[in-house]
Amino acid sequence: MLKPVDPGPKAERPVGELVHELIEDGKAYARAEIGLVKAIAAAKGKALALPAALFGSAFVFALAGVTALAVGVVMALDRFIGPLAAGFIGLLIFFAIAGGLGWWGYQRLRHEL
Repeated sequence: MLKPVDPGPKAERPVGELVHELIEDGKAYARAEIGLVKAIAAAKGKALALPAALFGSAFVFALAGVTALAVGVVMALDRFIGPLAAGFIGLLIFFAIAGGLGWWGYQRLRHEL
């Protein structure tokens, strides 16, 4: 029987070409990972926009409540009866609004994240 003819060693690619391909693949992977991180950060930023606005509004209403109390106390020093009660009622109204907005912002934040 005859032996089959040996075609010789397989033509292998040079090591430099393999290393270059490996580096290019690594760069493409890194770009894809960076794109993913950017997309996640953008989505989280969008999710935080409304809760941040609600917390800001709650803060403004809380400041309005403190201002109403301060005005009520100043007016109470002048008349001793009605304005102080009005100041407390204003405080309660604005604190209720601030509490509602804060609670709504907290719920949205919990839901989005």
